Order: sequence, then C-alpha cells, then structure tokens
Amino acid sequence: MTSTNKNRNTVSKTLRFAMTLVGAMLCLSAVQARTWTSVDGSKTFEGELKSYDPATGILSVTLKNGSALKFTSDKLSEADNTFLKEQGKVEPGSTPAASTSVVSDGASADMSKPADMSKPVQVFILLGQSNMVGAGKVGGLDAAVKQQKKYPYLLDESGGWAVRKDVRNVRVMASGAGPWKMYNNEWMTITGNTMGPEFGIGHPLGNAIDAPVMILKSCIGNRALSFDLLPPNAEGYQGNKETPRKPKDVKDWYAGVQYDGDVKAAQDVLGDLKTYYPDATKYEVAGFFFWQGEKDAGNAEWANAYEKNLVLFIKALREDFKSPNAKFVLATLGEHTKGCGNKIFDAHMAVDGKDGKYPEFKGNVATVYSNPLSMGGSGNGHYGGNPETYMNVGEAMGKAMVELLKNPK
Repeated sequence: MTSTNKNRNTVSKTLRFAMTLVGAMLCLSAVQARTWTSVDGSKTFEGELKSYDPATGILSVTLKNGSALKFTSDKLSEADNTFLKEQGKVEPGSTPAASTSVVSDGASADMSKPADMSKPVQVFILLGQSNMVGAGKVGGLDAAVKQQKKYPYLLDESGGWAVRKDVRNVRVMASGAGPWKMYNNEWMTITGNTMGPEFGIGHPLGNAIDAPVMILKSCIGNRALSFDLLPPNAEGYQGNKETPRKPKDVKDWYAGVQYDGDVKAAQDVLGDLKTYYPDATKYEVAGFFFWQGEKDAGNAEWANAYEKNLVLFIKALREDFKSPNAKFVLATLGEHTKGCGNKIFDAHMAVDGKDGKYPEFKGNVATVYSNPLSMGGSGNGHYGGNPETYMNVGEAMGKAMVELLKNPK
C-alpha cells in the first residue's frame, strides 16, 4: 500500500472514530460508567468497561443503551491508557449484551478475522427482482475503486479485493415454487461479472454488528409484488394456505408462486446452516431488504394494490421467518423523484417508519430515497449497469438498517 493510501486510511479511521465518539455522547452514561476521552482531547463519552486485553490493546465499552463499542486503546487519551494499565486484563463481564450488538456507524472492524461464533448468526434476507439480483458491471467497479479511489474498504492492503471473514455472502434463486439453485456461498468479496447492492449492504452491517453476519439473497428478476410475490395474507393469493411453504403441485403460474419459492429457498438455507456459514450452530433473522417495483409500475391494477400488498408483505415475512422484531429496509426506484405522483414511489414512502403513515412501522421500517444515489438510468434498464448505483444504494440501505437495529423493538 502506498504512503498516500496509508495516510488516507489513517485520516479516515480518525474521522470515523470521532463520529463514533459523537454518537456515543448522545447515549450518556451507564451505571458505574467512566468518562473516556479521545487521544486529541476533543471528544468524550461515557460507558462501562466490559473487557480489555493488554496484549492487543482492544477494549469493549458498554453504553447506556446496551450497545457495545469496541476499539483499540491508541484511540484514547493518556489518562485513559493509564487507567487501563492499572486495571490490567479485564475479562468480558457476565452480563451479555443483546445478541444483535450494534457498535456504531463509524466503528471499524478487522474484516480479515472470523466473527465471534458463540453468538447467533445475524441473517439479513434480500428480496426483490432484477436490480436486487444485480446487474452492476464489476468491470466498472474495478475502475471506480482502483482508479477513482471510491469504496476503499473493498480493497485489501495488497490492492486486491478484500475478503470479509465475518460476513457470509449467500445467493440462491428459485423460479416460482420449483427447485432452487445456489449461486453464491462464500465470504463476502467481489466475484463474478455482475453485482447487486449486497456489498454496500454487507460492509456497514459487518462493521456495526458484533456477531457473525449472513447476507442471504433469494430473488429472481421480472416479478411483481401484486402477483408473483403476493404474500399469503393478501387477497388473491392462490398457494396452498394450509401448508404455504409446500405449495400444491401446479404447472401453471399462480398468484404468490414467487413468494413461496423465495421464502422456501431461504428457509432451506437456514435449515442447513453449517453448509452456508461454517461452524455456525444458531441464527436469528435480524432484517429484510427489498428493492423492487418495476414490474408493478407497468400494470395499473398491480400499481393500485401495491401499497396494501407491501404492508402485508412486510408482516408476512416476519411471520414466516418467526422474527416479529426483524427490521425492514427498502429502496425506491432510482428514476422516481419526490412529488412524481407514481403509485409505486408513493407506496415505498408510505411505509417509511419515520415519515410514512403506518404507526406500527415506526422504528422498524425505513425507506431509502435512491434518486440522489443513482448514477442515471431507470430500474427497467438496470441503471445502465453502473456499479456505483448499486454500491450507493446498498450503502444507504445498510446504514439505514444499522440505525434501525439500534432500536431493540
């Protein structure tokens, strides 16, 4: 790595830590908390020391909201380091943090090290149609990262594609409710010729969650929410409602067939967890990501029903995966702008937990407005295959999920 890149990384890490400290200050003190000070003395926050290893310099501090902040002692003041030396090695406390332990947006993680496998794998399921599957051209990403110096976390110190050993990237695809195929089962790294938003999603989650993470994509292109992806709780669903995960043997397409197929494929993966996350023994479905709407937009009947079906879709997924508190993040289509009057866009914004109209989604659903993030083109045209659109939207979705995870309910 060149000295310029090292300097850039040093500055970036310093800025990220400063942001972390600012966020931590908002949490205020926990019982028996200590006030900690940054190495330059400009920032302070309060938290209780939970563990410290003098050999590595890594310490963990628990904030009032229960989240864990993990970092190295060289980020702290001389007085804090003196305190740590006096304390000596501190073993992790007996009071466990929440299984989904969100550190912060700006926390850095050593992606080359495996995650703590004593904790349940935090599973995030990606659903939608072709843009969630991904049509971004990896060749263009290579140019953006290596020449324009964008998304530097995608590279390792040697200049090759970084491999995260704490985030698993799994992609499966079913055509309807028939047999499904596995396309990816690997540690998160750039591979293949095309990509979706999973890399922008996976890195913020891997940095923020003190547990193993799985990005599980189960989707296929050219599917409408108001027909192919219609959930079992929606009017018109034609699957076998008595055993919705084992639909009746039909040759013809039916309303809800892709919902059945996508859900079953994801459930099959989780039922064989060790095959897809080595050494894992347990998991929790922590959240869902959804990027879809192009096909519904071209059919007036489907577009009119979209909002109602989207609400039911969110609820059905939580029920089918037995995860009532799982968070849900979706992105608008890049060509849609605020005030455009498009029913799909309006539905996407309506379910947003902050500015939408459904009180039950407050704090657990977020909509990402993707138009400012798109590099041009439309969803139907796959944004011209521009990988930066997929990275930008993915990053925004990942960060939105991190924010939702800070709310335990």
